[in-house]
Amino acid sequence: MSDMALARDYVQSLPKYITLCERNYLRALKLLPPEEHGAQRAIELANVHYVIEVQGCAKYTTDIAIKQTSNGSVFFPSLHLEVRLYHDAKVAEVVHHDYHQRIKPSYRYPNPKMHQKDEKYQVNAFLAEWLMACLESGKVPLNWDVNNGLV
Repeated sequence: MSDMALARDYVQSLPKYITLCERNYLRALKLLPPEEHGAQRAIELANVHYVIEVQGCAKYTTDIAIKQTSNGSVFFPSLHLEVRLYHDAKVAEVVHHDYHQRIKPSYRYPNPKMHQKDEKYQVNAFLAEWLMACLESGKVPLNWDVNNGLV
């Protein structure tokens, strides 16, 4: 393998990423508390408690935090995601998670903090799975019924 092949950066599939973020937006809308600063919605999933809290609202965006409020396991750290919903583009994207200040679109690998090359995609794919689990199995009132639209 040549040095050029080793040095090549990871290139994310933009259509695949945008589709993921669009789906996350629709799922997140179903779980959102009222869109006012400080509003919260409690969720129970597999005997673990979470809170979705609105941290900020602007004309085109809503910032939410998803926090685990009970310990599910001593082996895993508590979940903390900060997600921005872009209402004009109808996408939701993780902007911070756990201890990272900002997620880059891609990382060279290896790197000092051992981030995956496609870490931004993986974190948003995790959000998609978590949102789906909440919608399918979580104990939470939803904002709309699939058959009747918004509640």
